[in-house]
Amino acid sequence: MHLPDEALRRAQALLAKGGRRLLGIAGPPGAGKSTVAALLKEALGDQAQVVPMDGFHLAQAELERLGRAGRKGAPDTFDASGFVSLLRRLRTPDAEAEALVYAPEFRRDLEEPIAGALAVPATLPLVIVEGNYLLLSSPPWSEVQPLLDECWHVSVAQAQRLARLIARHERHGRSPQDARAWALGNDEPNARLVEAAAHRADWQMPWAEPAG
Repeated sequence: MHLPDEALRRAQALLAKGGRRLLGIAGPPGAGKSTVAALLKEALGDQAQVVPMDGFHLAQAELERLGRAGRKGAPDTFDASGFVSLLRRLRTPDAEAEALVYAPEFRRDLEEPIAGALAVPATLPLVIVEGNYLLLSSPPWSEVQPLLDECWHVSVAQAQRLARLIARHERHGRSPQDARAWALGNDEPNARLVEAAAHRADWQMPWAEPAG
């Protein structure tokens, strides 16, 4: 798999501006955001770190307490305000006061967020922020985009995206029937929200890698 040439060109243009830059990669479930972010990180090496929005999933016990476990992945199943607070810290790093900022990540094998899993040095020039809801206009998600220097929306054919998503759910333990039911019943309403906000992106990034 390889990135579109335009993706690398845009990321390098951000780096050329100097200072700390935040690049958002948005898109619906199964679009390939994590893959795009990982490939970009690989291409840029120690100039970049990926910080996923998914690290701000509410814990499973809290979702069950709130009665939202069956909608895991919806906008109100994240600590969106905590995510915004982290982005503010990452936006204006203070090398003297805070040499490292720690960010959480989401472990799909555990289906839980893990605090303090990702270290972001104050001297790092580019933070790649990836997640579904970076472009939403409803608060508190609406506070995300102004903190980003640029935000891309990953565009992929619907059939391919669903195939990727179902395959991912199967890899993480769901039966083929349950994987399809979850993708169509739980993920699709979220995907429609994300696509409705896609016009707010700085660039529609085409992504047509093989499913899986």
